[in-house]
Amino acid sequence: MNLPNKLTLLRVVLIPFFLLFMYINVPFHYGIALVIFAAASITDALDGKIARARNLVTNFGKFLDPLADKVLVLAALTVFVELPCVKMGAIPLIIITAREFMVSGLRLLAANSGVVVAAGIWGKLKTAFTMVAIIAILFWLCLLYDFGIVPVGTFVNAVDNILVPVLVWVSTILTVISGGVYLKGYWNLIDSDK
Repeated sequence: MNLPNKLTLLRVVLIPFFLLFMYINVPFHYGIALVIFAAASITDALDGKIARARNLVTNFGKFLDPLADKVLVLAALTVFVELPCVKMGAIPLIIITAREFMVSGLRLLAANSGVVVAAGIWGKLKTAFTMVAIIAILFWLCLLYDFGIVPVGTFVNAVDNILVPVLVWVSTILTVISGGVYLKGYWNLIDSDK
């Protein structure tokens, strides 16, 4: 159980606490959820870098790290769909979830063939942008509901009805692009029955 794996496990442990503070109505609950999500995102950035730099890459880490990322992001997006104050429909969530299932399936096929599916630049960009978008939305919720900072109504409407959906849809588009890149790059694994 090396340091990168401990950081990955910490991210998994933080997920239920993030969900808890998104749902319970206590003072500054969105702010606490924001801090938890940001901390979990930082562990995502650190564990892989430390594992590669110190040659601590393990099968446990290869398995749990991408799984922890997916569960963390999907948990946040699912909560956003449920919250009436966040203008997010289920369609982006379905697209993002489908992509994650597809990439996980490709990874299983690749492992069965002895091929390692490395995270590409599009996958990293998708993950980074999605986490930043989630942090931005959480920060907005924190300002509005935890601190009661309510700017001019037009500004609130613009953020709720334009900025939040744009962040969600850019994340979704990056998710589709990265999924397409994975599919194209590893299509031979799917098409190998010929």
